[in-house]
Amino acid sequence: MTTTTPHVASGQWTNWGRCASADPVAVAHPRSTADVADVVRSAAANGQRVKAVGAGHSFTPIAVTDGVMVRMDHITGIQHVDRETGHVTVGAGMRLRDLNPALHALGLALPNMGDVDPQSMSGATSTGTHGTGARLTGIAGAIVGLEIVTGDGTVLTVTPEDTDLFGAARVGLGALGIITSLTFACVPAFLLHAREEPMRLPDVLERIDTLVDDNDHFEFYWFPHTDRTLVKRNNRVADGVQRKPLSRTRFLLDDEVLSNGLFEVVNRIAKHQPSWVPRLNAISGRALSAREYTDWSYEVFVSPRRVRFREMEYAVPRAALPDVLREIDTWINAFDETVSFPIEVRFAAPDDIWLSTGHDRENAYVAVHQFHQTDYRRYFEGVEAIFGEHEGRPHWGKLHTLDADTLRTRYARLDDFRAVRDRLDPQRTFGNAYLERVLG
Repeated sequence: MTTTTPHVASGQWTNWGRCASADPVAVAHPRSTADVADVVRSAAANGQRVKAVGAGHSFTPIAVTDGVMVRMDHITGIQHVDRETGHVTVGAGMRLRDLNPALHALGLALPNMGDVDPQSMSGATSTGTHGTGARLTGIAGAIVGLEIVTGDGTVLTVTPEDTDLFGAARVGLGALGIITSLTFACVPAFLLHAREEPMRLPDVLERIDTLVDDNDHFEFYWFPHTDRTLVKRNNRVADGVQRKPLSRTRFLLDDEVLSNGLFEVVNRIAKHQPSWVPRLNAISGRALSAREYTDWSYEVFVSPRRVRFREMEYAVPRAALPDVLREIDTWINAFDETVSFPIEVRFAAPDDIWLSTGHDRENAYVAVHQFHQTDYRRYFEGVEAIFGEHEGRPHWGKLHTLDADTLRTRYARLDDFRAVRDRLDPQRTFGNAYLERVLG
């Protein structure tokens, strides 16, 4: 059994976005649920707080602790497969980038996912990570069961039969306990036909309902200071259609040279010459040409993201999207803000998870970014005010300033979630400053 170790310099932790850090008193590396329970009981007895951390891909300080940090890297792998139902149980620390090929080897896949894959499965689901698709929910919507260690070290198995706990725990923010395993309802592995092409923003907004409803997965990237977008349509193919992936040359040119290497250079130039940004965005918008290919779902969903940034993302009612984008455009122009990152827009179906951004609502998701060496605060504050005018719900793993009083007006079940938290962690063993702000 592995328990907590004395704090050393290597225990210092910083997230991927370099905007949250922690200096825990100890770092634990458990290898089993029993180890996690021991760590929690020991820390609670010593009056220490405990936080599990995965890939550190959240931009918020949701995983920060001054107590014991629990690294879940040894609790991984596929633990059980039910061939009849397609239900697959995995260790909570397993990364998406490892799960996808492992599922593929079994002839299975997640129904939907986002566009990056370094996250741990418990981290991705606990913060409400999602992909795009008007008939599909976020990743947590595929959860059919989970195992969690509560504030006194008790191990609970959560199933849909326990409606309150199931409603709360699938997107639990790390506030209810440490998840040690998750069971997902997977689907047979499937191919996607990807079609990407430039389109003017007014044309996208004029056709938005058709574009969203007539494609399995639709999203677009708008380059601020221009009317240029890159539109992505991904659709499941009929049986018998052959896989035709991108050539290695085209992938390297588009995804590595242009979308990462050149984009890094553009952002470094923009940091020192902000007045150049509108012209640089126009060039970037022209540089990405149309392309089509057919590949396995996870190969299509995931794109390499090597340029470091900070991000804010809000879910707004789908019908509000055109107004939101127009208001963001107006704000950028009025305040002479320079934005070198494209604005990402995605869509998802409603779900029944209490703190999911999709709870009982069909949403459009609008994500704004800034290069990690650029001050993002004025831009994010201005855009966040616009989201607030449209009942926006913040992504739990991305930057926002809302507190419990405001969030209560956006989430009808927030107080019900707090009641479950009182039951599972009355001493706030899993608390931290972020949770105190968003949950009260």
